[in-house]
Amino acid sequence: MKFIIAIIKPFKLDEVREALGSVGVEGMTVSEVKGFGRQKGQTEIYRGAEYSTNMLPKVKLEVAVTDELAPQVVETIQSTASTEAIGDGKIFVFDLASATRIRTGETGDAAL
Repeated sequence: MKFIIAIIKPFKLDEVREALGSVGVEGMTVSEVKGFGRQKGQTEIYRGAEYSTNMLPKVKLEVAVTDELAPQVVETIQSTASTEAIGDGKIFVFDLASATRIRTGETGDAAL
C-alpha cells in the first residue's frame, strides 16, 4: 500500500477530486494549509498598502491506495493539478505499513 500526499492550488481541488474518482480512488482527506516553496510567498496590495505574505494558501490531499493504483494516482494528480506555473505544488509517496477499517476490523488492502 502507498500513502500519497499532494499539495495543490486550492482552485484545482474539484478537478483533481473528480479525476481521482474516475481512476478508482474511493476516498481522501482534504485539509486547507499554508506554506511556501521556491517562490517564497508573494506581495499583495490591501487598501492601498503593499505588504508581503510568506505563507500561501494551498490544499493538502491525503490518499491511501494499493501499490498497483499508486502510479496512476500520482500521474492523475500531476496532470490535473498542473497549471505549468510556479507554485503548482508537490506530490509525496510513502510506503504504508498497515491500514485498519475501524467499523469492520478489515486490514491491509481490504481496509482501503
